Amino acid sequence: MTDDTLRPSDVGEADAPAVAEKPYKIIFEANKCIGTGKCAEVSSNWDLDLDTGLARPKTYFVDETELEHNVRAAEICPAKNGRGVIHVIDRRTDEEIAPDPDGDGSLSVDW
Repeated sequence: MTDDTLRPSDVGEADAPAVAEKPYKIIFEANKCIGTGKCAEVSSNWDLDLDTGLARPKTYFVDETELEHNVRAAEICPAKNGRGVIHVIDRRTDEEIAPDPDGDGSLSVDW
C-alpha cells in the first residue's frame, strides 16, 4: 500500500470492540448500494431496508462464527459491476478478505 492509500483500520474504529473479540470488520459503501438484496438472502447480518431500498448491516464487527456468511454477502454483491460494495476486513492484518477483486488484500472502496 502506498502512503495515500486508505487503510481499513482508518475507517470506523472509534467505537470498535477489541480485535480479539471481533477480528473482522465490515466496510459498506452504502452510497453505491443498488438494493438487490442478494446480501440479505445469504447473510443473517444483512437486511434490505424497504423504506430506502438499500442494504444495511446489523453489525460492522464480526467474529469467526459470523465470518463465512458475511464473506458470501460480499462476494455475491452485484454492485459496482460485480466488484461489490460490502468489504470484509481482517482487523489483525488490515487486509480485505472479500470481495478482494484485485487479489492483493487492498481495500477496494470507491470513495
